Amino acid sequence: MSHLRVEGLRKHFGGVAALAGVSFTVESGERRAIIGPNGAGKSTLFNLISGELPPTEGRVYLDDRDITALPVHERANLGLGHTFQRNNLFLGLTVFENVRLAVQHRHKVAPQLFKRAASFTQVNEETRDLLQQLGLLDQADRTASALAYGQQRALEIALALATRPNVLLLDEPTAGMSPAETLEMTRFIESLPRSLTMLIVEHDMDVVFSLADRITVLHYGQVISEGIPREVRADPRVQEIYLGG
Repeated sequence: MSHLRVEGLRKHFGGVAALAGVSFTVESGERRAIIGPNGAGKSTLFNLISGELPPTEGRVYLDDRDITALPVHERANLGLGHTFQRNNLFLGLTVFENVRLAVQHRHKVAPQLFKRAASFTQVNEETRDLLQQLGLLDQADRTASALAYGQQRALEIALALATRPNVLLLDEPTAGMSPAETLEMTRFIESLPRSLTMLIVEHDMDVVFSLADRITVLHYGQVISEGIPREVRADPRVQEIYLGG
């Protein structure tokens, strides 16, 4: 069963076509990478899928439901999680508070005086479990602004996972990281359950070929190649345009 499908996505900014009819299907449990040179349309594609931007033409489907016209929060409620190329954290709150807000949203638990204590107990337990999973439990009481960059990226993924998505969009998860941080993040993404469908935009080809089941290559807003990693690596067009021959 397909979890995510895009059909004929086009996006024009004035007279410039950032996307020119992109179509592909991501199957349930698949890890799909989107690659391409700068200006290929990768971030625009993610913004159309997540609902940050409306398409000029085309449709987006989640579990065969047309979500093209839905706002970001409704897509999230349907199981579409999203991280951003730049951190999207509450930098003045603690690590624990950041994740707890996301867990509270999923449980629809507002911080009200007369809410049942059990509701908050469950929220706190799930928050601690997530922080443990990402190796951030020992940082729980620090403000997000005090974390190292790699830890901030891990925290952003924790926020996305707190909503328990069925499909997770990861936009440049290792951007700006040191080699050690990149390796740690790659291992963490590899450890996520295979039941979670992932769409990953990533510039580091070692990360891409390590994580992806299939790869879609964009160039000037169009799909020029698609397949399993060894097929894409061997494609002469990809070698010439992106991988450097």
